Amino acid sequence: MGQRRKSKPPGNDRQTSSRLRLLRSHPLRLAAVGTVAVVLVALAGAGALLAGGGGSETATKSAVIVDQLSLTQPNPEFVSSARVTLAEAGYTVDYFPGEQVTVGLYRTLPERHYDLIILRTHAGITTEVDYISGERAQEDYVSLFTGEPYNENKYPDEQLNRLGKARYAEGAPPLFGIGPDFVKYSMEGNLDGALIVMMGCDGLRSQRTAEAFLERGADAFISWSKPVSAPHTDATTELLLKRLLIEGLPAAEAVSRTAAEVGPDPTYQGELRILEPGG
Repeated sequence: MGQRRKSKPPGNDRQTSSRLRLLRSHPLRLAAVGTVAVVLVALAGAGALLAGGGGSETATKSAVIVDQLSLTQPNPEFVSSARVTLAEAGYTVDYFPGEQVTVGLYRTLPERHYDLIILRTHAGITTEVDYISGERAQEDYVSLFTGEPYNENKYPDEQLNRLGKARYAEGAPPLFGIGPDFVKYSMEGNLDGALIVMMGCDGLRSQRTAEAFLERGADAFISWSKPVSAPHTDATTELLLKRLLIEGLPAAEAVSRTAAEVGPDPTYQGELRILEPGG
């Protein structure tokens, strides 16, 4: 695979008087606490993304499994199965367990030149609310959990609009979470046609974060319309990878066939969907 170009959108230096607050419509929420910029909540028991980091510039095809969910719901069987399928399809595979899923890892994903990025991570719908009026300031969006402990003194310039303070449950130690503006303005490099499989909840309940990945150069963004359990997203993604990589189906057809076969999540009713440029 040829080396991809590196490009970085112009920085977004504006500040805002708004904060972010998670919608409270999920059946099993991961509680979040507000900060100066962001509050995130994700479902307890929700499926997340599997991804990995660091690619080889000389490999023909490369993939990464970013397994932030391994911190709370590890599934080594999924990881093993995904590795086998990817290897059979000729991919080299990088793997990052939850403790290695940092802000820095997300920041450098585009410049690692992966062809396929699997994000097994908690995610949650976030609402931006104006401090003064208390009214919603922007459309809801999806935020992705890292495994990095939150520290209000780290990344101070990005804690407005780009980074948030995320908790799995009330009283749990907070972690950093990333929003669509982080993807747009803080990630480094270009995704250059990479396929994103975001296994966590609500990835396409709002399209803002998915659209940010497309603007960063992704070919397509596959995720769920609503919350999803970890067992359901793991089983569905195993089948999806076989449709994509072994059978060689186009992404949209692979998603359609996989969704028809497995159906929505039996508890949370999340359905597998795809967003492509112009879609």
